[in-house]
Amino acid sequence: MYILRFDFMSLAFSPLFSGSSGNAVFVGAKDVGVLIDTGLSGSVVESALSCIGEEARNIKAILITHEHIDHIKGAGILSRKYDIPIFANQATWDAMRPKIGEIKEKNICVYTDTDFYIEDLCIEAIRTPHDAAMSVGYRVCYKNKSVAVMTDLGHCTKKIISHLQNTDIVLLESNHDIGMLNSSRYPRALKKRILGDNGHLSNDAAGCAAVELIKNGVKGILLGHLSEENNHEELAYNVVYQKLTAANIKVGRDMALGMAFRKKTAGIFHVK
Repeated sequence: MYILRFDFMSLAFSPLFSGSSGNAVFVGAKDVGVLIDTGLSGSVVESALSCIGEEARNIKAILITHEHIDHIKGAGILSRKYDIPIFANQATWDAMRPKIGEIKEKNICVYTDTDFYIEDLCIEAIRTPHDAAMSVGYRVCYKNKSVAVMTDLGHCTKKIISHLQNTDIVLLESNHDIGMLNSSRYPRALKKRILGDNGHLSNDAAGCAAVELIKNGVKGILLGHLSEENNHEELAYNVVYQKLTAANIKVGRDMALGMAFRKKTAGIFHVK
């Protein structure tokens, strides 16, 4: 029901897992493939890659968005096992270094420019408002095509929308339903953190962001990083769908809308 399809082997995009229990996304083109976050065990990430016909030994780099454990859990393991470089900004490296174990010096890659290359892939790091040392999302470009991961953000800024202009697929956070969260058993402090400007996007906020993204040329959106306790797939999809419809944006005609999942891959999408 929530499948987003693109039909050419140009730029490949596959959310392997997306949620508070772990995040990992594969992006690849030709002979170069990268992972954005590895927030599950190394063996789980390896198995997920196998499901889409990829091998961990062929991964050229791991890009880290921020140091929270659901984004870095398998990074050190995979780097050590397959000699994979890990890319992050200096603040994120400082925050995650004690959590991921010893990494070979040559595989500690600190980028200082917001744009850099991994072989033929151009990587753009985009600052995101989240309660981490220096949280970012990533936009990956190959030739004239691009995909982006934009989760773990308390609010979607005009600058983020501008950076994502004309992106082919955006994995966008749709973390929680506000009513479900407020009535949940979460401690008050945790609710406040999630609802804050440096927390997570609600379904309503994701819908508003989706409208702005489509108006700025984005062609497809996958909703991800759903809370297990305070959201569910059908609800998130329907809220965003309704926001788009209210803005006279027709899903299936003007854009594609799909889901990324907590515990299974969302498939592999090829952008031409």
